[in-house]
Amino acid sequence: MIGRQKIILTPRYYLDNFRYVLDFVKRLYGNLLNDAEWDFIHRFEALSLDAQCLYVRLSNRKGLFFRINKLQYNEITDLPAAVGELLMAGFVERLSAHHESMGEIALSVFTKPELVNLLPLEPEESRPLAKEKKEQVVRYALHELDFAEVVTSLTTHETVIRMNFEAEGMMVKYLFFGNRGSNMTEFVVRDLGMVNFERYDESKLTARFRNRKEVEDKLLISLTNEEFYDLKEAETPADDIYNWFLNWNETRPELTEIAIPGYQKLVCRVGAYLERQKLPDQALAVYELSDRVPARERRVRLLFKNGSVEEALALCDEIAVNPLNAEERYFATDFREKILSAGAKKRSRKATTRFLSDAESVNIPAAYRHHVEAGVMNYYLENDFDAAFTENYPWRGLFGLVFWDIIYDANVSAIHHPLQRAPSDFYLPDFYTKREDLLKNRLLELATKDDWRRHTGRMFNAKYGITNVLVDWSDELLTLVQRMIELLDVAQLRLILLEMARNVREHTRGFPDLLVWNEKGEYDFVEVKSPTDHLGPQQLHWLEFFQTIGVRGKVVRVIWEL
Repeated sequence: MIGRQKIILTPRYYLDNFRYVLDFVKRLYGNLLNDAEWDFIHRFEALSLDAQCLYVRLSNRKGLFFRINKLQYNEITDLPAAVGELLMAGFVERLSAHHESMGEIALSVFTKPELVNLLPLEPEESRPLAKEKKEQVVRYALHELDFAEVVTSLTTHETVIRMNFEAEGMMVKYLFFGNRGSNMTEFVVRDLGMVNFERYDESKLTARFRNRKEVEDKLLISLTNEEFYDLKEAETPADDIYNWFLNWNETRPELTEIAIPGYQKLVCRVGAYLERQKLPDQALAVYELSDRVPARERRVRLLFKNGSVEEALALCDEIAVNPLNAEERYFATDFREKILSAGAKKRSRKATTRFLSDAESVNIPAAYRHHVEAGVMNYYLENDFDAAFTENYPWRGLFGLVFWDIIYDANVSAIHHPLQRAPSDFYLPDFYTKREDLLKNRLLELATKDDWRRHTGRMFNAKYGITNVLVDWSDELLTLVQRMIELLDVAQLRLILLEMARNVREHTRGFPDLLVWNEKGEYDFVEVKSPTDHLGPQQLHWLEFFQTIGVRGKVVRVIWEL
């Protein structure tokens, strides 16, 4: 086997990538940039090559403060001159007394021994501090010493600089990627061949945001998520986090549609945190701000727990009329029965429990206790069946291969930059509604099993190794996909893929663990359950759906042989 050829990036690859991002943002979002952001771009473009390199190097690193004598970049020919140019142009500034509000961040660029040696300390102060942790030394410096004197002592022998234009630089990257989770390392991952992205005609890429308010609303949710995380990390009292969130929610602007999914997730995160902190009333108040999964279920449980039985029943009925996923659909029925049977001698059983109790059982050696699926697989192999681990893997792969060009069709206005791993509406209801005709027409084009085999084989070979969020590449994927095509009817395959497409987030999971088959064409999709395992709602959804369309699927309960 020939090894992958080593890829060496050009010395200024990071600058090329940043300039590409700038040009891209100017082209797609120039009308959304404010004066400060345009000023940043124009001033950056006026810098010398070395100064641009240094600024981008620093902007790609963590933190705002840097020690000049710790910087070393071989491609920058004159580092001191580049620093001086950035200072003159306002891209960086020297650490000074007016940075006191950021003192903790500024002092963190020094090691503890350096702080003990460089801070303006008396001998009786430095000796005990030398035994403390760095955090204690920093805290002492900020609370017990004059910050101006601290700065003078630290910068007498070296220059410490603070990055400017962080908000403008962040906005440029945010506009390009459309989220706070991605960064410039995505380019490196691509350029080193670690990830292969689908290639697009860049003239067809569309803007993620239609106006400035959409940008600011979506960014607001991202930044608030980060603030929530920081508050938890700082071990802020849960009551204070609750008050912070309600105050924020009361003063936030009316959100545009693009920001609503992120807001709903934030609400659920805060509600779940308050539940874990044993604040049920506060959690309920937060969950009431959302009608998305799992907020309604949590509200029902909390209402029932605090004695609001009628409210809990009414919400169960509301969920039953319009469930958003399998969990909600089964929960609405099961929990309603639980409420109505409260106090009865015989407790109601959940739908998943009833389905599981009716399942067949097999005896498996206890040696498979930690590999239960392998034990059941071996049971079938010993009974003249072939068997393969499946679960979600081949179904997701089948969906990705059949609909590849539809998923990554830039004409649908859901691909916004060349490093995008999935369309922006992939997990939203829009994915199906915007592509319904395309999806159904593709399935009609695949009229026979041979059509399915040829199409999946062609896409597998043409796209092998290219990133697709549903396709986990391996040599066995095509074998499994085509085995399923052989065993199922075309009509069944169509119905399953359409069901997946209607809710990609939920319906690309929950498939049975194993596929077993024999030479006679007999087969089963088998969900394996150990004695202590339970059946999930999404798993029950697929087992019942399979029953409806005539696909053989079942649950097998394991009984251990000692």
